[in-house]
Amino acid sequence: MAEKTCSHTNQIVDGVKPSGASCDKCVAAGTRPVQLRMCLTCGHVGCCDSTPGKHATAHFKDTGHALMRSIEPGATWGWCYVDERMLDLK
Repeated sequence: MAEKTCSHTNQIVDGVKPSGASCDKCVAAGTRPVQLRMCLTCGHVGCCDSTPGKHATAHFKDTGHALMRSIEPGATWGWCYVDERMLDLK
């Protein structure tokens, strides 16, 4: 699935599904989420760091789940927060 570009690819859960269609924390706060990301361990959906809440990064800080992917249409990349490396998820 992912290239061995980081030391955390063992955290990827095969078949993980998004927790929702949007960032629940942005919706609750009444803000508009930008560029959605999905945790590759648990499926949590959060917004990118261009959104005031930075909820995808906050999820990493709260849980230690190091890997996420963009769930924007056509996107095939991910990110490791710990190793600060891109992942090719084609």
